[in-house]
This record gives sequence, structure tokens and C-alpha cells, in this order.
Amino acid sequence: MEPQEYDLMDRVEGEMWWYRALHARVVSCLNGCPGLLEKPLLDAGCGTGGLLARLAAAFPSRDLVGVDVASEAVRRARRKVPRARLVVGSVSALPFPRGFFGAIVSCDVLCHCLVDEAAALAEFRRVLAPGGMLVLNLPAHEWLRSGHDERVHNARRYSGASLRPRLEQAGFTVLDIWHWNALLLPLMVLQRKVVARRRGTRSDVALLPPPIEAIFRAVTGVEGMLAEVGVRFPVGGSLLAVAERPA
Repeated sequence: MEPQEYDLMDRVEGEMWWYRALHARVVSCLNGCPGLLEKPLLDAGCGTGGLLARLAAAFPSRDLVGVDVASEAVRRARRKVPRARLVVGSVSALPFPRGFFGAIVSCDVLCHCLVDEAAALAEFRRVLAPGGMLVLNLPAHEWLRSGHDERVHNARRYSGASLRPRLEQAGFTVLDIWHWNALLLPLMVLQRKVVARRRGTRSDVALLPPPIEAIFRAVTGVEGMLAEVGVRFPVGGSLLAVAERPA
């Protein structure tokens, strides 16, 4: 990513509504499908460590590992989660042995221009033990591409129809795929297709005024509760997938 983007992420990912909603959904996925608890949990493409910090709080007894291609991101993540093992490396060639992990989470990484998508999925399968779980979050809908994608170097946005066969071809059993950030999608479209055109390629990573942050947290909280009871939306700003490496 652009160097400034790491700075923005590091400052706001513990408080910004979008990160809080994402982290809550990942934790919920792992509560429902934890994989193999006796083996470590990997955050593949851990960035500056916000999700790892949330995982450390949610799963205090689980061994945590993070990997990121950027040494600056790893440095920042190590400061946030000192108990995790942090490694500089590529998701396309993970520096871990076969079957080492019981679960992998990877948020907005396969979409990156430097990532070989097929190689990364093959690596996820290789380092997952049989019965291990994979949780992916990815940007949805190519028509939502904006200046933010340029700043974080996204090469791809996804749909359920495009992601499912990729996972199956990589040897995973797909358990669920669904959109989230659906209730706020109209505002997201307005911001990216109208407002952003007036201000260039400025990043979306920023705290909003406190009342708006509170409203957005409440809306995504309601959406999260609906997801817990099985409600699925046909569209949304992001796409979550849960898959298993077959035994």
C-alpha cells in the first residue's frame, strides 16, 4: 500500500466503524467454525495488527501468528500484539510448514495487485491442517471500484459467483459466502461514485465525526445480528467466505 495508508490504518483501525464491524464478523465466523483449536491461528496479510489485537482479546489461549509482506506493517503489528508471532513474508509463498495451522483469516489480501491469487489459495490449503478453516474478507462488486482501491493497490473486486469456484478449484469446501455492509451500501455508492469524484483519490480510511461513527456502528451491529440468524443480503460493500480444508 501507499506508505500513508499504513499510517492511516494504524491510527484508526481500533475505532473506525468499518474495521470494528469487520473484526466482529471475523470473530463470529471463528466462534462458529474455529477449525483445529490445538493448532495456531494465522492472520495472512495482517497489516498493522488491528485484527490480530481483536483476535488476541477474543481468543486469549489460542496461539496467534501474523504474516505480512511489508516490514513496516509487521513492526506496527508487533507493537500492538506482542504475544503473537509476526513474520515478514508473502501469502503467495508462506514461510510455514505443511499443515501447521488450524485456521487462517485473510482480510482484503487476495485482491491485492502483488498477490498471485491462485498461488495464495494453494498456500492457504498447504499450511492448513485437514479440517482447518479459512475465513476470507474481500471487496465486493467491480462497479464499486474507487480511488481507495488505487491507494491500497486492489487489482480485483469479487462476487460470490466468482469466489466460490476459485475456492473449490483450490481444494476447499465452501461452507458459506455472503455480503456485508449492505445496509450502508447506498451511502457507500454515493460516496464513491459522486463525492469521491470531486476530491480525487483520497483514502476512505478515516474516522467520521463521533455521531456518524456511532450511527454506522449501530447499523453494522444490527446487520451483524441479522447475519447471526442467517439473513443474507444479495449485495454489500464486502464479501465474507468461510471454507474448510477437507480431512
